[in-house]
Amino acid sequence: MVKLIIQIPCYNEEETLPMVMRDIPKTLPGVDVIETLVIDDGSRDRTVAVAHELGVTYVIRHVGNKGLAAAFQTGLNACLRRGADVIVNTDGDNQYPQQEIGNLIAPILRHEADMVIGNRQVQQIEHFSPLKKQLQKFGSWVVRRVSNTNVPDAVSGFRAFSREAALQLNVITNYTYTTETIIQAGKKNLAIADIPIITNEVTRPSRLMRSTSDFLKKQISTIVRIYTLYEPFKIFSYFSFAFLLIGGFYIGRFAYWYFFNHPESDRHLQSTIFGTTAFMLGIIIFLFGLLADVTAANRRITEEVLYRSKRAELEVQKLREDLAASRGELLAAIQQQHTPPATPPAANGSTAESSRQPFERITTGEWERPRELARRWGRPGPTAAIYPYTTHLLTVGPSR
Repeated sequence: MVKLIIQIPCYNEEETLPMVMRDIPKTLPGVDVIETLVIDDGSRDRTVAVAHELGVTYVIRHVGNKGLAAAFQTGLNACLRRGADVIVNTDGDNQYPQQEIGNLIAPILRHEADMVIGNRQVQQIEHFSPLKKQLQKFGSWVVRRVSNTNVPDAVSGFRAFSREAALQLNVITNYTYTTETIIQAGKKNLAIADIPIITNEVTRPSRLMRSTSDFLKKQISTIVRIYTLYEPFKIFSYFSFAFLLIGGFYIGRFAYWYFFNHPESDRHLQSTIFGTTAFMLGIIIFLFGLLADVTAANRRITEEVLYRSKRAELEVQKLREDLAASRGELLAAIQQQHTPPATPPAANGSTAESSRQPFERITTGEWERPRELARRWGRPGPTAAIYPYTTHLLTVGPSR
């Protein structure tokens, strides 16, 4: 059975959430169960009440506004705990076409991708200025370079994740999850696909992008931070090479003048000191890179442990659910097995004594009353029978 959960991070979306829920498909090919989950990120309006009125399956609330990235991670964790096989993330402002959810999850159902991104085709969005289009294009190119992926629209939030992908992704930044999850997926060799979509009409200004400069600053900071997290040796090596190159140039120039008896060699002592300092800094930065690389190796081990821990927790939860279902079926079968056929009433209209059931089910709490049970059955005490694979305790004994 394939279970799809559609998560919707919301912050003051009481007006647009009904439009989102209206367009979410009720059935999809290859999907047996479709559920919805709203993550309320400290809304001050009636978002939660509207979600309940619309019949949202699950509603999770943050105490205060923690940001889009935190809401996204909360949603992933909640979907996994509720047994999702496929997770779709969409926005509560109705920016994305919910009718495309079927196409979005299709590559995952065909086992062709672990993550699928809806390509908004930025060049065709009318309300984007030419500058914004170029910045979006350039930003996606940078993300493709640092993540070794081929994602055409890096900041699109309309995405689908397989269960395995959701288990491996861990958002650590506070601003947004879009670029970070792509870089993580690329570094973890997750298969990424994309489908073309056409966005809906704008319902409100973006809360994530207050200004172009602010958006650029935060996105660049996120990209550099996450790339450094996964490729620290490369980053430190680049900086180290720059300082080594500068220091080597000045030291080499002085050495040339000194060894070839240049008359002005003693006049360049300051540049020699500068070159030596730069060269030493380059060596120190390189050593820092080695240490950071060792730390990155430990981080990868920690992520693997976290992944196995998450998976084990979900497997234990699934086992408990299966045992609970089996226990219910077993108890029903036992009760049916020990229930004799009904005896027709006696001639005087009363039920015959033989119609009493020869076996009775006694609850666990009744074990605290052994004397009463002894008087009830006319025996020293009941006979206990503990059936396997269940924690329920049954007592059986002859009727009076």
